[in-house]
Amino acid sequence: MFSKIARTALIALAVGLAALPAWALDLDQARSSGLIGERADGLVGSVKPTATPDLSALVDSINRQRLETYRNLAHQEGTPIDAVQKLAGEKEIAKARQSGWYWMDTGGSWHKG
Repeated sequence: MFSKIARTALIALAVGLAALPAWALDLDQARSSGLIGERADGLVGSVKPTATPDLSALVDSINRQRLETYRNLAHQEGTPIDAVQKLAGEKEIAKARQSGWYWMDTGGSWHKG
């Protein structure tokens, strides 16, 4: 079941993120700049405790889009949303570690890939 979820989640996440509005800073730029990192729950977070309003808006927008995608996928697959988020988080953290981006461990500490 998770292989189908994983495949669908990655496709839906890619499509959903492509539809995000244009911000002064986009997700890839924010990750590459060390401003945003990936979390174990499949969402993103601001690496610094104080974020600019634009960065906060970007994080909120990405997370709203991802949560909508995860909810839809969980409903379609008849699986709990936290299972979908966990799998997506594992995939995004693995990508972050390979790309040299920040990622958050389950204890809430940021690490650079």
